[in-house]
Amino acid sequence: MDRQIYLDNAATTFPKPEAVYNFIDEFLREKCVNAGRGSYKLAQDATKLIDETRKLILELVNSRKNDKVIFSPSATIAINQILRGLEWSEIKNVYVSPFEHNAIMRTLHSLRKNNEFKINIIPFDNISFELNEEELRIMYSKNEPDLIIMSHVSNVTGYILPIKKCHELAKQYKPINIVDCAQSLGLVEVDIQNEFSECDFIIFAGHKSLYASFGVGGFISLNNDIKLNEVITGGTGSDSTNLEMPFNNEMFFEAGSYNMYAIAGLNAALKWHKNIGCESIYSHEKILTKKLIQGLQEIDGIEIYIPENLENHIGVVSFNLNGYSPQDIGRILSDEHNIAVRTGHHCAPLVGEFLDGYAINGTVRVSIGYFNIEDDINSVIKAIEGM
Repeated sequence: MDRQIYLDNAATTFPKPEAVYNFIDEFLREKCVNAGRGSYKLAQDATKLIDETRKLILELVNSRKNDKVIFSPSATIAINQILRGLEWSEIKNVYVSPFEHNAIMRTLHSLRKNNEFKINIIPFDNISFELNEEELRIMYSKNEPDLIIMSHVSNVTGYILPIKKCHELAKQYKPINIVDCAQSLGLVEVDIQNEFSECDFIIFAGHKSLYASFGVGGFISLNNDIKLNEVITGGTGSDSTNLEMPFNNEMFFEAGSYNMYAIAGLNAALKWHKNIGCESIYSHEKILTKKLIQGLQEIDGIEIYIPENLENHIGVVSFNLNGYSPQDIGRILSDEHNIAVRTGHHCAPLVGEFLDGYAINGTVRVSIGYFNIEDDINSVIKAIEGM
């Protein structure tokens, strides 16, 4: 059988850079001890690695002086820490986009069981994907936003959402602004002194566009005036006789032992990014994305779910083909062509309805990574043409 062609990079990028594999292996064998739990050199070195990794993330987003990086086991847990840490008695109107992942939507659904708030869907055109600014302005005036939480890049459509515009239109109401950058950080520019200047929290995932391993994600806290309540409690390695969590620093959110080999991998991945440059990664994916779209558009009976303005699109192409279910296409691509794609609803519960029923049974999702090549795209186009 031909080599495996992996096109499920929106779920997790694969493979990882050799520098990540090599550093994780070396670190796990020689230095993987508990950080913040000892005064010996190995423990101090582990703590220094964590601190360095925080700085590398802050550099990536063009941070300001008091911004903080909080590590968690995943972006999903980070979202829970933020949302469950907020004072919900003060939140009556939440705004989300129709592209949101269940890490957000299920958490909001869970919180509504004990809190009274309304979830408002930010209006986008379901054909062009363009934001309806006037309708959103009216929605904001009628139901003043207390919280806006939205993805930067859709994991289903590859659409790059207009974060800055949504925040600017709401600025007078002073909402809490949270942006899920699990898909985008490391691929699309995230500049907190420019487009993200109104953000309070940014979510990230190590195993996606940052090209690290599973087991590390987190959030960047950009507003020290928002005090989150504790969600996860436990040991932090210091002040151990105090039953309260240490307040006003990263450890308040980081109970338990750090996943040191995952953080080591993230450290190596961030240095790899710094050397390669996000612009190069973006450019490579853009070329392959354009090639994929052009090839698919020539196939009869195909429905592709992408924005009209492809300047606002990267890396992910979802589609359906007449006469086949998404699951059928996924099995054929895997069994007959050794091509790995994703099928279904992709943990995004609102997108099918947003697309006016076209994708109500899910989609086939092809998602591109830095290590894909043109032959991979040619192979998937040829395979679908043969159906």
